[in-house]
Amino acid sequence: MHVEDLLRLESLDLTLLWGDRPQLTREITGVTATDLEDPGRFLQRGELVLSGLVWWAPADDEAKAERFVAALEDAGAVALLAGEETHGGVPEVLVEACRRHGIAILSVPVHTSFRAVTDTVYLRQWGDLSRRPAAPYALPENVRAELSRLLADGTDPDTLLTRSVAHLGTPPAYVLSATGRTVARTPTASPLPARRAAEAVTATTTLSVDPDASPYAQWHLHLPEPVETPPRMLHEIAEVLAQHRRATLRRETTARGRAAELLALIDAPSSAAAPAALGRALEACGLADQGPYAVITVKGAADDGAADALTEALHHLPDRGFAVGRLPTAEPGEATAVIGTRTPTDARTDPIATTLKNLWPTLQSRNAKVPLHGGISTPATTPQALKGALTQARYALTAARSRRAPGTEAPPSDLAAIEDLTTLGALLTGIPADVRTAFGTHALGPLADDTNPSHRMLLETLDVFLTHNGSWARTAEALHLHVNTVHYRIQRVELLTGRDLARLDHKLDLKAALLCR
Repeated sequence: MHVEDLLRLESLDLTLLWGDRPQLTREITGVTATDLEDPGRFLQRGELVLSGLVWWAPADDEAKAERFVAALEDAGAVALLAGEETHGGVPEVLVEACRRHGIAILSVPVHTSFRAVTDTVYLRQWGDLSRRPAAPYALPENVRAELSRLLADGTDPDTLLTRSVAHLGTPPAYVLSATGRTVARTPTASPLPARRAAEAVTATTTLSVDPDASPYAQWHLHLPEPVETPPRMLHEIAEVLAQHRRATLRRETTARGRAAELLALIDAPSSAAAPAALGRALEACGLADQGPYAVITVKGAADDGAADALTEALHHLPDRGFAVGRLPTAEPGEATAVIGTRTPTDARTDPIATTLKNLWPTLQSRNAKVPLHGGISTPATTPQALKGALTQARYALTAARSRRAPGTEAPPSDLAAIEDLTTLGALLTGIPADVRTAFGTHALGPLADDTNPSHRMLLETLDVFLTHNGSWARTAEALHLHVNTVHYRIQRVELLTGRDLARLDHKLDLKAALLCR
């Protein structure tokens, strides 16, 4: 494969910044991704060099780019593929340095991942690990053959990771999920506390295993201690783990199909879901045909990210079976799960909601630009009670998407449990916004027009009056008014709304209307 072959691939969408015929016809023997200022000692002749240009800054002098490209020339690199994401483009000083040293330079757009380039060179051109020629690889041929066999046999990730680094002396190594959950670790690696594991995902000693996966579904190879090995070798190990990861994602996709069938039965009219069919669907998803269960619904971006986020979150619940899928009536970016809880005697003390609420900020941080909301039901003791639990989860999701702290905007993400809705205000947040607005408008009548200064004054008086439990004296004191003025204003409120504030039900109506504004 030659450098010019990459330019012909529309899927990569690479742009040639500089390179003549002699440079473009050079044969590619391998790929190394690096952001070291001086990567020369980790390169071999004939390799493509992928760089996100994190090592360079606009304030740097020309000599820094010169040293980087000189190291590529000395090592015999065939081309530099420079990512555009870090700086919004490729610095001109780098292009000029490549021109001087005779190194072809291609720009990699933001929408093309380095993994896609690596796949093109390694997987699409040279086949599987065991059949690749040994010369372009850092991993020994016997190691690649063993890892290929282990992949074919469907070995567990602990064994695969341990054998991948065995020739390095089996250093401490981990495979971590997007939220820091330990997927695998070598025998020399001690357990990582949750907070340290979440931090390790973004550490400089961590390599993304499958960067093309959604932010919630990615795995990461983490070596906490420096290892004297070429970055290319670690990328090859990451590729082995990526093949295992893709197999698990395929299984998850199949499982989501079964979960969707279960959710369709749960959401069907009561007469349509026969108990026997519901039991079979639960068993097909690996869940017991008897409760208790919990239901959780999440809403994120309009793609599969919500299902990936929910799946990753539920992996943090030890010894709980779950089924994640989409309802036939789901909105884009919405996913739902049925979770097996504990025995009926301790179902209400099952810390599902607590665990997920503690995890939510970490989960949200993995895709901070997309708010992620969720709602959790109370336990459903039988399969027949799952429809009610689904209704609860949807209501709690609506509450999570609309509730806010007093005086603040709605939070960027939130997770609500039905058991949290213990006040009138909390209960009302679960009602759709347009319904709340309509109720507030009709209950308050003319007062709903708060562009009128007189109406704003009356609304403030009403709010303070209800807050002080209908006390004339305390309302007057809080507003610095005479009691007679408070009486007059409340009479105006009663006249305009048609309510009698001596009645408890009318007070509740207007309190709810104020909360719905």
